[in-house]
Amino acid sequence: MAETFAHRRYDQLRHALLTRQEVALIDVREEAQYAEGHPLFAVNIPLSKLEIEILNRVPRFATQITVYDNGEGLAKMAASCLNALGYTDVALLAGGLNGWREAGGELFIDVNSPSKAFGELVEHRRQTPSLPAAEVQKLLQSDEPVVVLDSRRFDEYQTMSIPGSVNVPGAELVLRVRDLVPSPTTKIIVNCAGRTRSIIGTQSLINAGIRNPVWALRNGTIGWTLAGLQLEHGQSRRYGEVSETALAQAARNAREVADRAGVNRITLPQLQTWQQQGTHTIYLFDVRDASEYAEGHLPGSRHVPGGQLVQETDHYASVRGAKVVLIDREGVRANMSASWLAQMGWDIAVLDGLTADDFSARGAWVPEVPPLPAREELEPAQLAGLLDAGQTQVLDFTTSANYVAGHIPRAAWLTRALLAIKGAQVLPEAERYVVTCGSSLLARYAIDEVAALTGKPVAVLKGGNAAWKATGLPLEQGETRLLQQRNDRYRRPYEGTDNSTQAMQAYLDWEFGLIAQLDRDGTHGFNVSL
Repeated sequence: MAETFAHRRYDQLRHALLTRQEVALIDVREEAQYAEGHPLFAVNIPLSKLEIEILNRVPRFATQITVYDNGEGLAKMAASCLNALGYTDVALLAGGLNGWREAGGELFIDVNSPSKAFGELVEHRRQTPSLPAAEVQKLLQSDEPVVVLDSRRFDEYQTMSIPGSVNVPGAELVLRVRDLVPSPTTKIIVNCAGRTRSIIGTQSLINAGIRNPVWALRNGTIGWTLAGLQLEHGQSRRYGEVSETALAQAARNAREVADRAGVNRITLPQLQTWQQQGTHTIYLFDVRDASEYAEGHLPGSRHVPGGQLVQETDHYASVRGAKVVLIDREGVRANMSASWLAQMGWDIAVLDGLTADDFSARGAWVPEVPPLPAREELEPAQLAGLLDAGQTQVLDFTTSANYVAGHIPRAAWLTRALLAIKGAQVLPEAERYVVTCGSSLLARYAIDEVAALTGKPVAVLKGGNAAWKATGLPLEQGETRLLQQRNDRYRRPYEGTDNSTQAMQAYLDWEFGLIAQLDRDGTHGFNVSL
């Protein structure tokens, strides 16, 4: 007998958002489809990746979860999967995405819409100063002292950057700025690829009382490109160590900012009490640099750089109305990040009173995933032999971008959602299948599906594509065998170096219209107080 699920209506979810109840509204389509239109606080966890993401993004099994699609038939499959994993309150969105729209719900395009809309509201309310690219270029060519601070991730900065700029990701700005500017009269320009991180970064420096003149580069590297100016590529300029004097001043200023924003403070015993009670979703984020986290962190904490947490809050804290607790040894990055999350309507606290002994765990953050029984594994050399003999088909579940960059010869690319929708008819004929992805973590969850659909033996490549490449075995490149459209990732107009000027301008125009969308939606709960 087919499972039946309750349906939640638009008005019920709207009421829950307005009254700050916990809401996990999950769009289970692929990211490119999600980016075409979704509710403001809907988060994207595709059915294709549900098992490897859900336990970290919705960690409490009693959370009220509502899933939807746009008629593709994925939502019911996702609901069944969630029930099997142990979630106890799963419902379908009444009418799916179209039901939300017909009930009067606003739809937002792109990704990380809440954070981007919040950034626009900050600039509007605080009149955050900015300069167009042409004026920044004139400053850089003048004899005046000017420093350009790029507030993006380091990998984004390396792809393209303003000439002479230094990479200082958003949450690091207040901590590092005093050691990066020669004097209080040095002009500071903060940039990102578009608008949000430069606005938040600039306003962070202003809120923290930096005496230097500071502006956002209006429209970031997009604005620079649209002005006909050249970008640098492959740069590696980064911030250095923070001095004791700068640290002391930054810690004092950041705490004042957080206090003015209404950030709560808790101790480790209080946090442990909350966790034991289990009545609320609690996210515990360490907002320092990745290397600092790896050297020592509080057990159970997840590493998320503070600037990215503010920029992509929905991706990390996917339950609206949850409690968010931030950790930082010196407090600067936690306090500045928390000041923004508080204004975004989150129940936010900074964990105070920690000692060096509390940072006892080592290494990178490891996501929690559901357990799987042992499966047949093939070493790369074994797979190479089978491929030479024929009748073996590799199914690659990595991202399409990684597949195009380099994959096992004759491997076919697909998402697990395609299996759910189309079944065995989409798979190439073979006597044996081998599944893989970057590490084979995601691929392992596809083994039973492929075996059930084909009736053929299915194994997993041990170590995935990474192991194949490490062995030095040959690779193919390009879109050689795609079984579906590349809809697993939305092509961001502000990433990469080959975007059209039309796409860049359209993206900026959308951002300019976000405040009006917030007004129409009415559920955001943002309160720009700083």
